[in-house]
Amino acid sequence: MPPLKIAIIGAGPTGTLLARLLHLSSLPISITVFEAESSPNYRSQGGTLDLHTSTGLAALKEAKLFDEFLKYARYDGHHVQFTDRRLKSYLTIVGAGKPREDGVKRGKLEDQRPEIDRGDLRRLLVESLPPGMVRWGYKVVEVRKGDKMGREVVFAGEGQRPEGGFGLVVGADGAWSRTRAAVSGQKPGFSGVGMWELSVPDAEKRASELKEAVKGGSIFAHAEGRRISVQQMGDGSLSVGVMEAQEDEDWAAREKCGYDAGDLEVVKGKLLEGEGAPFGSDWHPLLREAVQKAEGRCIPRSLWELPVGWRWEHCEGVTLIGDAAHVMTPFAGEGVNVGMEDAMRLARGAVKALEGGEGGITETLDAAVREYEEEMFSRSERVARLSYDLGRLYMFEPNTPESIIARTTALHVKFGQPRLIQPLADAVVHGLFLFKRITGGTVTV
Repeated sequence: MPPLKIAIIGAGPTGTLLARLLHLSSLPISITVFEAESSPNYRSQGGTLDLHTSTGLAALKEAKLFDEFLKYARYDGHHVQFTDRRLKSYLTIVGAGKPREDGVKRGKLEDQRPEIDRGDLRRLLVESLPPGMVRWGYKVVEVRKGDKMGREVVFAGEGQRPEGGFGLVVGADGAWSRTRAAVSGQKPGFSGVGMWELSVPDAEKRASELKEAVKGGSIFAHAEGRRISVQQMGDGSLSVGVMEAQEDEDWAAREKCGYDAGDLEVVKGKLLEGEGAPFGSDWHPLLREAVQKAEGRCIPRSLWELPVGWRWEHCEGVTLIGDAAHVMTPFAGEGVNVGMEDAMRLARGAVKALEGGEGGITETLDAAVREYEEEMFSRSERVARLSYDLGRLYMFEPNTPESIIARTTALHVKFGQPRLIQPLADAVVHGLFLFKRITGGTVTV
């Protein structure tokens, strides 16, 4: 009997993690990851990620990659400061500095949320797969029912013929997933926030004061409808995100904004100089320096999100994980962790079903996928709601962050807590911020 064929669309963290977990099983399955990019490119993929104990870190443990992860992990990278435009801190989260050795030796995952560069996480996962499992330069345009048994994947490009016979196609192909079209016509909506991705290379030499202020972690500075984030990267650079509330999803088009939103020097001038500049002299000099000292990439993009609570009707032979299933804004810092948990739970269910299931392989696998989807819908809805609520508070409330810091912190603290405990957690957080506001101190945890 030929092995069960599984196609994974997308070689990001969720797709490659799923492939790794399935590969570790002893099942007679054939796994192929189709990726639109022409080759593995471990350049900066944007900012840095903090992986959480029960989701991202647990998935790496299950994939037998935790020791390799420790080579890239930055435990001091979770030093986070939430400030206003003048760099006054309203909340500081102190980084751990290093993993707790006793926890690592026992195989226990401590709740320290270490950071890893996106590019390093991708390298770690891609290189954990056998050569040839990822097929580069395969841009998927459609997933459809095959003429015979199973699903068929159709690719763009001359000479690339459709491939069929897949017992399962998993869409891990991001916000604009082509796989999603096989289960629903739903597309992401504009969140009302646009951003530029910038980078300050060799920050030790180019922006030493700014690097020192970041303290190896991140600064998130806010004002009404605007935000500058500065994050330490493993290669010594600083990743800079400049956000601004926008009315139109096409805000970066030349015909809308009146300039080339991808020209770094032009963008610097528009953001920092002249009357009405959104990040003018009322912003702290170090925050302005994060833009002034940027080099290289200048990527304007809109932030997209699927509706909170969106679900699709189960469709045999195809499912979604990660952003393809529940793309959300980055304000909760949970997106990649949710996607990695998707991969872990789907792999667990599929392996368990195929190892001990009764009846046909197709029926057994389909039941496992259906069970995964129902659990994922509920789990991701809570995270999507948190991301949505935080985004509205950070970007659309007046007098930020002072007016919203207690509420945003309470949302984080209450997340995942039993309902009975949530009112108490809410009261404690608001009481702490009220005390600090009266005494003039900064909340540090």
